[in-house]
Amino acid sequence: MNLETFYEYCLSKKGVTEHFPFDQDTLVFKVGGKMFALSSLKQWESGQPSVNLKCDPEVAVEWRLQFEAVEPGFHMNKKHWNTVAINTDVSDSFLKEMIDHSYGLVFSSLTKNIQKELLS
Repeated sequence: MNLETFYEYCLSKKGVTEHFPFDQDTLVFKVGGKMFALSSLKQWESGQPSVNLKCDPEVAVEWRLQFEAVEPGFHMNKKHWNTVAINTDVSDSFLKEMIDHSYGLVFSSLTKNIQKELLS
């Protein structure tokens, strides 16, 4: 997966916004003001891209055992976040499923009013 595909896929989800809240390197995607994906632009440029994605704790452990590319979230709560090395043993289609999972977890944590607003 390339940066443009990753970027467009994240932004294609309902209510998603992009931010640089930490520095000019870390691209963060949010829904309803809450993060669901973040990635370093420098890592993309150096050919070693990765993304931090929110994850159900039980699923997070399963994916870490299943894929070499999935590790506990770098600089994140390791129970709820995974870091996924892109273009490794995780296919692009499964990476999209991981992004969907992260987005879904965050979206479902939003209030019903915010969810309704984002879907309209």
